[in-house]
Amino acid sequence: MSGLIALLDDVAAIAKVASASVDDIVGQAVKASSKAAGAVIDDAAVTPKYVHGFSADREIPIVWKIAKGSLFNKLVILLPAAMLLSVFAPILIYPLLMLGGGYLCFEGAEKIWHALSPSHHPEQEAVAKMENDAHLEEAKVKGAIKTDFILSAEIMTIVLSSLPEGQPLWLQAAALGVAGILITLAVYGAVGLIVKADDLGLAMAAKGRLGLTRRLGLFIVKAMPVFMKLLIVIGTAAMIWVGGSILIHGLHELGWHLPYDMIHDVAVGVAAGAGETAGAVEWIVTAGLDGVVGLVVGAILIPIVKTVMGMFGGEKTGAH
Repeated sequence: MSGLIALLDDVAAIAKVASASVDDIVGQAVKASSKAAGAVIDDAAVTPKYVHGFSADREIPIVWKIAKGSLFNKLVILLPAAMLLSVFAPILIYPLLMLGGGYLCFEGAEKIWHALSPSHHPEQEAVAKMENDAHLEEAKVKGAIKTDFILSAEIMTIVLSSLPEGQPLWLQAAALGVAGILITLAVYGAVGLIVKADDLGLAMAAKGRLGLTRRLGLFIVKAMPVFMKLLIVIGTAAMIWVGGSILIHGLHELGWHLPYDMIHDVAVGVAAGAGETAGAVEWIVTAGLDGVVGLVVGAILIPIVKTVMGMFGGEKTGAH
């Protein structure tokens, strides 16, 4: 009997440790995921365009296909790659993170350039040509998954760099996997709600029994185009801000402290007279200056990337 009691005590102790580990994994995953906010917002802002033009009954199936591809990207390809990187080449984490930050800066700056110069872009011709293709849905899903792979690589690298150092490998892998799942659910759950919001509004406007319900439905229908534009603006700003922040912090970690120190000193100086809101003011100034750096870097990268694309035929094919 005493042996059974001792065994139950051991089981309870193991269960307690396991429970603490699960809490630790989830807590670290959520905390680290928040650091990837810019790339996550952009992922949510980019994806709805891939269901544009399809019938309402195909929207959710398309989002589901992209979500499954995103999970495959994160859990089957990127998670093992991140673990191998963490074990055998941790010195490459910040350079790769900065490469992804440069990509975010380029994407954000290019979106602004397209908005300011919308007259002619080769990729628009490629999309217009594809609209008549019988395999449009398959092509758009594949394109969305390819885009997701780049954003997911950036997200997973940010999450990996945000995890505490010196942890067991299995704990890092578990936290990274949980973060990947949570981010995917959040992004594509939000995308699903976004793409079906106008249908919900139409149904409420047409079938609502109360006047308030019908008016709310009409408001949703009218508000969605504005919301989508706002989401794109927020996503673009987040890309540039996060990209610039990654570059500044990466340089700081690699030993070049001047950009980080200059931005920190300016932010602290501006926030000095802000009283109780000093912390918020310092964060806003830092984010703004990081964004300026990101925009400048992105603007510099646009002609470089387009020159390289031109060398490989990208401008002729309209490949992004």
